[in-house]
Amino acid sequence: MDHKTVEDYILSMPNSRLDYPFGEGVGVYKTGDKMFALISEDKKPLQISLKCDPQLAITLREKYETVLEGYHLNKKHWNTILLTGQLPWEEVQGLILHSYNLVAGI
Repeated sequence: MDHKTVEDYILSMPNSRLDYPFGEGVGVYKTGDKMFALISEDKKPLQISLKCDPQLAITLREKYETVLEGYHLNKKHWNTILLTGQLPWEEVQGLILHSYNLVAGI
């Protein structure tokens, strides 16, 4: 998964936008004023942090070694995913949508 593919999918969410409140290198994707995804743009492999239901977050961390507690985020509600290919793109898309829905209140 490359940065452009991931970013294009994130920005396809209604009313989503990219911001850099933490400076260059950390893309923050928001709907309204709430963030639902962060991408560490200078990391290899690409890393994305997503909001997640707390129980699902634990399950994903136990199942995949590339799903970690949210880096510099609330560990209960955020996961950081190393996009190495361990999680199929379709599953990553589902987790992005899950994060968006949690933040958007859908």
